[in-house]
Amino acid sequence: MQKDLQELVNISHFYGQDKRYVIAGGGNTSMKTADRIWIKASGFALSTITEEGFAMLDREKLKKISSVEYSKDPFQREREIKDDLTEATITKDRRPSVETSLHDLIQYKFVVHLHPTLVNGLMCSNDVKDHLSSLFGEDTLYIPYADPGYILFRQVEIQLMKYRNKAGKDPVIILLQNHGIFVGAETIKEIRTIYDEVFSKLESAVKQKPPAEDLSVKDMVTDILPALRMMLSGEGNKTLRIRNNKLVEYLIGSAAGYQKISKPFTPDIIVYCKANYIYSEATGSPEEILEDLQTRITAFEKEFEYAPKVILIKGLGIVGVGDNAAGADIILDVYEDLMKISWLSESFGGPHFMTPEQIRFIDTWEVENYRRKTAAGGADRGRAENKTIIVTGAAMGFGAGIARGLFEEGANVVIADISEESGKEFKGVLDRLGRKNQALFVQTDVSDSESLQHLMKKTVEVFGGLDVFISNAGILRAGGLEEMDEKTFDLVTKINYNAYFYCTKYASAIMKTQHAYDREYFMDIIQINSKSGLAGSKKNFAYAGGKFGGIGLTQSFALELAPYRIKVNSICPGNFFEGPLWSDPENGLFVQYLNAGKVPGAQTIQDVQQYYEDQVPLGRGCKAEDVLKAVLYVMDQEYETGQAIPVTGGQTMLN
Repeated sequence: MQKDLQELVNISHFYGQDKRYVIAGGGNTSMKTADRIWIKASGFALSTITEEGFAMLDREKLKKISSVEYSKDPFQREREIKDDLTEATITKDRRPSVETSLHDLIQYKFVVHLHPTLVNGLMCSNDVKDHLSSLFGEDTLYIPYADPGYILFRQVEIQLMKYRNKAGKDPVIILLQNHGIFVGAETIKEIRTIYDEVFSKLESAVKQKPPAEDLSVKDMVTDILPALRMMLSGEGNKTLRIRNNKLVEYLIGSAAGYQKISKPFTPDIIVYCKANYIYSEATGSPEEILEDLQTRITAFEKEFEYAPKVILIKGLGIVGVGDNAAGADIILDVYEDLMKISWLSESFGGPHFMTPEQIRFIDTWEVENYRRKTAAGGADRGRAENKTIIVTGAAMGFGAGIARGLFEEGANVVIADISEESGKEFKGVLDRLGRKNQALFVQTDVSDSESLQHLMKKTVEVFGGLDVFISNAGILRAGGLEEMDEKTFDLVTKINYNAYFYCTKYASAIMKTQHAYDREYFMDIIQINSKSGLAGSKKNFAYAGGKFGGIGLTQSFALELAPYRIKVNSICPGNFFEGPLWSDPENGLFVQYLNAGKVPGAQTIQDVQQYYEDQVPLGRGCKAEDVLKAVLYVMDQEYETGQAIPVTGGQTMLN
């Protein structure tokens, strides 16, 4: 039994981790014995499921669903069936799939239900029945579309009994119109073989594969998406993500192309993308395109009473509008799958959409609404929920601590760092936290304008806008007047002073666009300064001078940007003794200060560290979590700008 369950987990991972077969945690797998069935529970994804993710049910109790006469009212009927499924469930903490009875009906030990793009290219076509016999022979049962749940179960039951009586066995393949495929067998090896044959035959039958080449997104995206995000974020920040490729370009290049992707093919598309979409052919300036989009969004929300999740903009790409970054990803994946299905259906008579009645049932079905809520994530909200925040110099030290803290508070975090290796490594750390918000690494040189413009564009492409910019990247080169050369002084000044100006220039441009479409929304630019920006620092004038100047920039930027509700503040941490800036054994400040003779009488690195710790009234160095609290305070309040906030343990006090 344990071996069989592990095989079920393995086959679930094999298909679940490949978007050609299932998307957004869809599909289902099961295993049965004489008296028990194990089936993927609702809320679990095939790609990551473990043995604990399968609901176990009593097969004898499941038989009740075949014999009971349920209510004629579809919603009451589904509630009654859900109660009977719950009664048959042994693992009460796991909600069984609505397809449990269907899996139980099939006599084979293992059943794997998928929604492969290739299969649905056929199953969502006009001439599907004309191709079944030539492709799959007699071991296949075709089921015309039926509403999921009890109606589908009864339809399959009737047709399966007819097939069973005629053939003396169950079909190994059951194909569902506008839905997907079930494959049953006594072993997992047989399941793999059957699916391989199905895919091979369909690949041979398809006249032309969908184009797969990715295309770059036009620069005007930085003018359009932040504004569009504000139009759609009335009840909380949305995350927008844009995608462009040859398939998208072809199908949204004309109204005729859009008609081939204008309605859903399968229930999953309705669950994640809804049933209606916005298509804009507007051309011209960003302002003209936005005017067209605003008109369409207003009309859309009035007609359908919900906000669009998919917006197609000719010449730009497809925009997914998610409640979080993971949701935006799913929307784009599911809708692009719709596009591929439409393309593939041309090999079998063209696209066959779901009917309005079928769409209406899925859109209001309690089971699918449950899936929507599961995909959207839980109710817990952090202090930075769904905000998009760039942190420069975020791959290590203070920057990494701030970025991780904001990520854990629900923010989409952009790690902007010059170190590709460290940046990618830190992104991996955040990815492994498994949250609905996401991290992005963009290799960035904050002293280079082109690099910063690339950073802003990538941020907008992936998250749709920018709420907080944290200018943290900096360098320190200690030395007195005799030791400091002009080249080093210029470098320190360029990174610590000039770059703050460059960053603010490009970040504020996106924020101003957002302000134009939501004049009540507050945004933040936060400079991570230093206590050296509040008081002079012996033999450290290059660093201190840049930081003093940074506070002057903060005050000036705050005055200029206040009308746009962009708050600008500096946070001035004390010494971060634990980070590599101080503790690196070769280039850390303890080594630099020892060599520069900055601490009189110091003979060792430990002498230098003790000297600085003794100067802090609270007896320790500053930590990343101390700075994070100050960052969150600045973001939370709406009546403070142009300030330099010390976080020094009392080492530096304002007059």
